[in-house]
Amino acid sequence: QVQLVESGGGLAQAGGSLRLSCAASGRTFSGYVINWFRQAPGQEREFVATISSSGSTTYYADSVKGRFTISRDNAKNTVYLQMNSLKPEDTAVYYCAARTGWGNEFDYWGQGTQVTVSS
Repeated sequence: QVQLVESGGGLAQAGGSLRLSCAASGRTFSGYVINWFRQAPGQEREFVATISSSGSTTYYADSVKGRFTISRDNAKNTVYLQMNSLKPEDTAVYYCAARTGWGNEFDYWGQGTQVTVSS
């Protein structure tokens, strides 16, 4: 069993930065691929970024490429999402999710953290 808890959300101005954290419980955290998703009011949930279990492979949505960086520290059971050059359209609830491999269903989800970017 893995529990995921997001933190680090809040209010930022356009052009600013925030760093989200996804802290996991469970001894097998290092075996999971972790994704970040976001969902804005009235919109569908969308993919933001993903990182392999070792941290060696990452992928990003085009909308955040070059601005966001996903990373992980398996010793701390934590995945990070560094968000720079924030835009008002980045406003959403951000969720992390874990799965055992690329293409598998997600086994665990966090509760989400709100990010609001003002113009």
